[in-house]
Amino acid sequence: MDSNKHVTKGIVVAGLASLSWGISGTVLQLISQNLAIPASWMLSTRTFFTGLILLIVSAFLYRGQLFNVFKTKRSAISVVSYAIFGLGLNLLTFYYAVQTGNASTATILQYLSPLFIVLGSVFFQRKWPMRTDIIAFVIALIGVLMCITRGDITHLAVPMNSLLWGIGSGITAAFYVVLPKHAAAENPPLIVLGWGTMIAGLCFNLIHPFWTNTPDLTPTLIASVSTVIMFGTIIPFGMLLYASRLAPSDVISIMDALQPIVTSILSVIFFHLDLNAVEIVGIIIVIAAIYILQWGRSRVKETEEL
Repeated sequence: MDSNKHVTKGIVVAGLASLSWGISGTVLQLISQNLAIPASWMLSTRTFFTGLILLIVSAFLYRGQLFNVFKTKRSAISVVSYAIFGLGLNLLTFYYAVQTGNASTATILQYLSPLFIVLGSVFFQRKWPMRTDIIAFVIALIGVLMCITRGDITHLAVPMNSLLWGIGSGITAAFYVVLPKHAAAENPPLIVLGWGTMIAGLCFNLIHPFWTNTPDLTPTLIASVSTVIMFGTIIPFGMLLYASRLAPSDVISIMDALQPIVTSILSVIFFHLDLNAVEIVGIIIVIAAIYILQWGRSRVKETEEL
């Protein structure tokens, strides 16, 4: 298979990963709103069983390496902080953003995480943003305002608490990307994800063990939770690992744009979400803004490598 076919296959696989996340976000709205499942039980169940499955798979794929993530202090701190402040808090804020609002808006706000990474480097590392960063920030702000006001700036289309949870989801998604870098540099990413999810699961279960105050385990709930576990973490992450071997990371990252699009379309179909033209344009603008940001940074990286 030539290189062009490899890249094409990588793009398709990355697109399927984003499609999987889009499906998961929509099912999460069913769980949080229609089934009214408490966040504490859902998060305990989701993280524990996802972590367990990932660690079992990692034990077979990476024999003898499962506990290497804790061998160095830097790696151990990285994976624990990632588990608590990245993965755990991100799942928590995203769940409440969906429960109090809708999956479409929550996904759009979480999609802003690259902008929060840039803002973090400005405030904490004193790195002045590039011109494309500033352009992307302004464009994204316009897009978000269009999404949350539906063109009428006198009121919000989503509750304020949902907006705040969504912004929190975007910030913690940035932590999700930054915090595990040291651990991922020394260990297979699947192991890092497995331990991160399991540690987050243990923390959630200290608050609410999944075997206590269990909701009525109907076939719909079991199928929905299983879908979130598989399509929200295990399947898409495995696809991204495979896609990263076939196509460049900047090409793969473009396919992330499918996630908010898929979630919005599924929300319209299954939850009768009323998207007007202003909101649709806003979603497109946000996606374009993140693409501009990633494009600008990839150009700088290419220049530095020359």
